[in-house]
Amino acid sequence: MDKSFEIYSLPIGPVLIAQEDGFITEVAPYKNEIKSKGEKKETALTNKAFSQLKEYFNKERKIFDLPLNPTGTQFQKQVWHALSEIPYGETRSYKDIAVAIGNPKASRAVGMANNRNPISFIIPCHRVIGADGSLVGYGGGLDLKVKLLKLEGSL
Repeated sequence: MDKSFEIYSLPIGPVLIAQEDGFITEVAPYKNEIKSKGEKKETALTNKAFSQLKEYFNKERKIFDLPLNPTGTQFQKQVWHALSEIPYGETRSYKDIAVAIGNPKASRAVGMANNRNPISFIIPCHRVIGADGSLVGYGGGLDLKVKLLKLEGSL
């Protein structure tokens, strides 16, 4: 098993990028904690992810082209796939995502899955807002959510 990670510097601060067996498995703001992510080393794949993230933060990239393999339940993976379908510069409500996955009463469960998204920015959980348009919850903090939505022009 090839499992490794690296910590990169982006305009929003340090970001951990992890890969396993040729797939990106995690992208998250780095908070001085590393749990069994393998060896700390750059790889061609973590460098490619970093390069695409730099382009994103420089407003040069709207769509990521990376092999992803987030770890989660089948339901979480359904939600994360639906998040990946939200276009750059647009937002959706938790209810919109629940409807998109064919489970219209699952707004609260969608929120929980959204919060457990291991591949921040690339799987755009920051694009999910409250039904009334309010900026509710974001694992990286509401300040970061606001920055990302402003970057994309949806705020």
